[in-house]
Amino acid sequence: MTHTTDPEAFYDEYGEREWERLDRDFFHRLEWEGTVEYLDRYLLESGHVLDVGGAAGRYTVWLAEQGYEVTLVDLSEGQLELAREQVGERGLDDRVTVEKGDVRDLAFDADSFDATLCLGGPVSHVVDEGERETAVSELERVTRPGGPVFVSVMGLLSAVVNTVDHTGRERFDGAAADYPVLPDLVETGDYTGDLCAEHDVEPVMADCHFFRADELAELLESVGLAVETLAALEGVASTRRDEFDGLDEDRRAVVREVVDALREDRSVVDLSSHMLGVARVE
Repeated sequence: MTHTTDPEAFYDEYGEREWERLDRDFFHRLEWEGTVEYLDRYLLESGHVLDVGGAAGRYTVWLAEQGYEVTLVDLSEGQLELAREQVGERGLDDRVTVEKGDVRDLAFDADSFDATLCLGGPVSHVVDEGERETAVSELERVTRPGGPVFVSVMGLLSAVVNTVDHTGRERFDGAAADYPVLPDLVETGDYTGDLCAEHDVEPVMADCHFFRADELAELLESVGLAVETLAALEGVASTRRDEFDGLDEDRRAVVREVVDALREDRSVVDLSSHMLGVARVE
């Protein structure tokens, strides 16, 4: 496991695991299923979509297969290469453009896209508060008036609850190694290599800002986006995570039903591992 905390280098090293992440188990599929549900609901039937921080192209491939024209940008050259491979293997090159790009400084004219995606946490990897506002301003700028903007980020309460839950349990020693950073994480929402070094623990992920639900809504609104809804992607399943694969299909179906039923409950959004903001350019 890499201990690099710079997001670009981290995802270069993370490699194919990012493509596999959304389909590797029941818990991670909840993020995929919830996101696709909202894309289905809010996207127009056709158009040019920008996938910012699209990594290995999971959502880009899905969109292209639905008939959309897609431009994917990402910081990681390793992820971009994987995306090109996935697009090429499916014969989607005529619908997809893949290029390097930074959410804080998108190389596109204003109003260039019918919709913009920033999914899985690229905005979370922008730790500086001012740069996060710049990033979301860029998402708004490149999207045509009336177009939807989809932003999903990592949730603070889920990170804290799961670390507390795992602390001291032998089978979770690796996953819970960050418990000394919890007080600072709760105070700031920021998880960084510098913070880990201060507490003499090995970092387990790239530098990241974890969000509360109201904070995400306020960030989107601060750049003039009209928030349509916030949604909990893993929702009430966020406190269990890796223990679902032992369940039979009937029990998983019940979990899915409950996750769906509570998806837009603000308290559940706040607890979710990933939360999705759906907004519109005014």
